[in-house]
Amino acid sequence: MIGHRGAPGYRPEHSRSSFDLAFAMGVDAVEPDVVVSKDGVLVVRHENEISGTTDVADRPEFADRRATKTIDGAELTGWFTEDFTWDELSTLRCRERLPKLRPSSASFDDEQPVLSLRDVLDLVRATSLEQGRELGVVLEIKHATYFEVLGWDLAQLVESELVAAGWARGELPLTIEAFESTVLGRLRERGIRGTYVYLLEAAGRPFDMVAALGKAAPTYKETARPAGLDRLVGAVDGISVDKRMILAPDKLGRMTGPSPLIADAHARGLRVFTWTCRPENAFLVGQYRARGGPAAFGDYESEWTVIRDAGIDGVFVDHADLGVAFFKG
Repeated sequence: MIGHRGAPGYRPEHSRSSFDLAFAMGVDAVEPDVVVSKDGVLVVRHENEISGTTDVADRPEFADRRATKTIDGAELTGWFTEDFTWDELSTLRCRERLPKLRPSSASFDDEQPVLSLRDVLDLVRATSLEQGRELGVVLEIKHATYFEVLGWDLAQLVESELVAAGWARGELPLTIEAFESTVLGRLRERGIRGTYVYLLEAAGRPFDMVAALGKAAPTYKETARPAGLDRLVGAVDGISVDKRMILAPDKLGRMTGPSPLIADAHARGLRVFTWTCRPENAFLVGQYRARGGPAAFGDYESEWTVIRDAGIDGVFVDHADLGVAFFKG
């Protein structure tokens, strides 16, 4: 059971209280996403554009940092971690990314500082000692190819941080995941011990392959088919997929799954994880939505039952207590 950026159903994602609450609710691991600062510090943020998850847009001293950039082929305007030193980023405060859906979480806005990867690694180690059980980190590397163009080798940065923090040699449960397989391969070659997981979107192509092969790059859907899974054997330990790839909803929001993806992967010795199991109507397959609007909880247990019974190896959840009660209860 993995707390997706902590427990963001209740606290702003990637904040200290989000991680603390997830562990208090019984998750086995938490997932921090990492991007890079101007001075090469690994920063725990969902994206390198941070206007939606921090107070940066309200900080007049940083108004001139607003920029428009192309990230993995998509044009974005905002404030980007690579334009700030870590000292500057550490003055920012976390905000709820989905305030209209999660106003209770948003009530904790502007109270907690942005964290570095080292902060999270140290926190998980300390919490493992406090709770008397081995807790893990599922480290997601974001935009490795983009940062490489800027001069940052994410594999090297991650290796250095894991070694310094005592997480590189299997000291505690570590999973490393990315939507780009090349950075996973480079880390594996460096001897970092852990479980390597390839993230698959329901649509599109991985940007590292697009950068190398253009239109010849395989799609995520192709990779999820038997021939694509064959190519992953020996390169990664598993895949982590958008839950729609398992539920297989039709255009009317009716579930047609479970798809054969989990069985196909298991037949090749690959573990399968899925993201993200959330209870709100906004995130459920249409047939499981209830009255009350996007923020109301629908019949999430019926949706999650399909995923569980299909043989999933692990799930990412935003509401850690609900996930633990359902998948571990």
